[in-house]
Amino acid sequence: MAVDETYVKIRGEWCYLYRAVDRMGRTVDFRLSGRRDVAAAKAFIRKAIKNHQLPPQTITLDGYAASHRAVRELKADSVLPIETKQRSSKYLNNLIEQDHRSVKQRIAVMLGFKQFRNAAVTIAGIELMHRIRKGQFGLRRLGVRGRTAPAVWDAVLGA
Repeated sequence: MAVDETYVKIRGEWCYLYRAVDRMGRTVDFRLSGRRDVAAAKAFIRKAIKNHQLPPQTITLDGYAASHRAVRELKADSVLPIETKQRSSKYLNNLIEQDHRSVKQRIAVMLGFKQFRNAAVTIAGIELMHRIRKGQFGLRRLGVRGRTAPAVWDAVLGA
């Protein structure tokens, strides 16, 4: 699992969008936070592990020290298994850096977010759309194969 954060401007201030992808490039989870610190990183990693169901064997991080400290503390708290490898690699982190691109492109053309809650809801929709595009939903099961985009959207939201 690769974990990284990117910046989003809300009401003229920078907030942080934490994102995680697995080795296949599938989105594991995301979280919008007003701060970029150890507590925010720990909260995000906890959420990602809970939603992914299995703890990761390896976590790839960028060079930000708070993320590394968060992983160490989660290991000490037994949230992450001790055998989980923690690594920092620019090359291996490119996967998530490229995955940020489509989300950031959607956000960049907007006029900006005025409230944190509205930004979180909008980004959740963008992330959902990104997951649909990457094929992370079993659309066959929903019976929407070959239907229009609004029909697919409604079926995924209803699932």
